[in-house]
Amino acid sequence: MKGRTRGTSAIRPLHLTTESSTAIHPVNPPISLLSDFGDGDYFVGAMKGTILSINPEARVVDISHSIQPQDIEAAAFTLLAGYQSFPAGAIHVAVVDPGVGSGRRPILVQAGNYFFVGPDNGIFSYIFDREADFTVFHLTNEQYFRQPVSATFHGRDIFAPVAAVLSLGISPRKLGKEIGDPIRLQALQPERLKSGRLRGRVIHIDRFGNCITNIRRDDFTAPATLEIGRKTIKSFKRFFADEGKDTDEGKDKLFGVWGSAGFLELAANNASAAKLLRAKRGQPVFLSSKP
Repeated sequence: MKGRTRGTSAIRPLHLTTESSTAIHPVNPPISLLSDFGDGDYFVGAMKGTILSINPEARVVDISHSIQPQDIEAAAFTLLAGYQSFPAGAIHVAVVDPGVGSGRRPILVQAGNYFFVGPDNGIFSYIFDREADFTVFHLTNEQYFRQPVSATFHGRDIFAPVAAVLSLGISPRKLGKEIGDPIRLQALQPERLKSGRLRGRVIHIDRFGNCITNIRRDDFTAPATLEIGRKTIKSFKRFFADEGKDTDEGKDKLFGVWGSAGFLELAANNASAAKLLRAKRGQPVFLSSKP
């Protein structure tokens, strides 16, 4: 979350020791940015300018700045869906931060072959679920922050400078202390009920109205039936325009399809499945399939 800031203080010069602590730290890796800042204000540009002031050769890539304000769960999903598209060693800066200026910790995560920088508010929860091997650092070394640090813009003053020095080869252990209790959202893993059914949930609704669940291919055996609210879905397609084996007609026919993020999505022909289902994020989805 962003409020108004005052002044444009210069960045204090940084004296770097390029010391890599892992084999995944390549020379000048790309830095991605994900936020709820939109494109109508100076926030994204200020973060990029801070990065380039520290590393003029930095390669900065936008994932999205259209996350709805303060929507941590949407940011967590978007980051999960996009981070592995980048080369090993990439640094992902994610800033959806309603707790900026409070006691919430700024953190650096080293997970799998990537680095993640942002607030400790659950935004990296799905990364923790996906990557079995991860280390989290509380960013405490103010030597590497932009000074003075604004109470309302840690994206520019903490997260962007940390990403920049990481791209220059600084060791994560020089930036803060390791911690073992990061904030986490509800886990991605569906729940197996005593009846044998799988209880999943809608974890994201995209701009087309597709309802993305937390059900993965390993959870699924055909033939299967999905239940959400009062609706039962038995049709599963390979892609959105696939006619499949269905004989039912009607543009509002609901079906399941495997999305590009690896999760089962609920969709509708030329319509919004979310509107047809009156679905919301977090809504339970029950899967019945043969073992």
